[in-house]
Amino acid sequence: MNMLWNAFFIALREIRRNLTRAFLTVLGIIIGVAAVITMVTLGQGTTQAVKNQISNLGTNLMTLRPGVGFGPRSAGTPNFTQGDADAVREQISGIAAVAPLMSASLSSIHLQNARSTQITGTTPEYFMISKWSIGEGRFFNEQDYRTGAAVCVIGTTAKKELFGNEEALGQKIRLGKASCTIIGILVSKGQSFGGDQDDTIVVPLTTLQRRLVGKTSAHDVREIMISAEDGADTDVIIDDINVLMRQRRSLGKNEADNFSVRDTRQLAETLSSSTKMMTSLLAAVAGVSLLVGGIGIMNIMLVSVTERTREIGIRLAIGARSREVLLQFLVEAVTLSSIGGVIGIAIALGLCVGLAGLIQVPFQFDARINIIAFFFSTAVGVIFGFAPARRAARLDPIEALRHE
Repeated sequence: MNMLWNAFFIALREIRRNLTRAFLTVLGIIIGVAAVITMVTLGQGTTQAVKNQISNLGTNLMTLRPGVGFGPRSAGTPNFTQGDADAVREQISGIAAVAPLMSASLSSIHLQNARSTQITGTTPEYFMISKWSIGEGRFFNEQDYRTGAAVCVIGTTAKKELFGNEEALGQKIRLGKASCTIIGILVSKGQSFGGDQDDTIVVPLTTLQRRLVGKTSAHDVREIMISAEDGADTDVIIDDINVLMRQRRSLGKNEADNFSVRDTRQLAETLSSSTKMMTSLLAAVAGVSLLVGGIGIMNIMLVSVTERTREIGIRLAIGARSREVLLQFLVEAVTLSSIGGVIGIAIALGLCVGLAGLIQVPFQFDARINIIAFFFSTAVGVIFGFAPARRAARLDPIEALRHE
């Protein structure tokens, strides 16, 4: 143990003697460790952010949309009807709530403030399914829905744009050619997948149909949001919905579906898998810097052996054994790489905190990846430092003493 400590202190002395060279030697290790930890930590934060955003979309949420997938649908694909939503609610078991959605882009006006806003018409169940909370006032209720009352609930962004710092609750705003009274202001949800969830105005579906845009077709429901009961098998529910919708849309056996049902759980798994794959790829690319750093350590240690050949010869001549010389140079290589690993970890933590705030993902400190990165940097020192150390240990004392 004393021999190991002596080797360590000698290594520190040699590093202090050539600080600039030592720094340049471990620069690759520093960059590699910092890059790997930063990529993995931000990747984990991004994955968690995706899960949080999907969780904010709704509870046990499934969405039924016309067309295949969530891309642009083909021309002629019909929307849904209110009857489709009622059929899902009444005929599919395991359903907690169903909310048909209709939307329209209308101008929203209050005094001199005017802007184009996406108006959502739906049922009271929408707020529960989408996990909205009320900040001021109330949600519209079944009575408002049945009568098509001229009421609306707005998000914080819509409130700010139309009213600024003024009180909005109880005020009237004009939506298109009609006006409605603000009865509730939603609690902010923030950004989700690049969109502002708070820039919203929600009215009863019947109000949108009767007062704002008129009911021009029975097929005016563009989406049906479905919340499953806790513990329900969503795969079974999706299969049942597929069967029901094929019947209601009169699709033959050989006809493809002109609708799609998606579960947010599946979406979360897909996106999380994608982000994890990208994180692993970036971490692997960053890990190449560790190998480059290891090669740098090996080259500098070989130079050090050449420079200290006479010193090695003297040590061997006065009784030092080959394994002691090997240990000395191996400890120097490991010390260099370990110092680089510690500096890399410190830099990575600073980068992660700063970048996590910049890209708005949660900072998730993972001790395991930091420990793994440190031990990997140490292993690089052992692997790439062994060849120079063995070369030093195999020097002939007589030839070493003759070296100038």
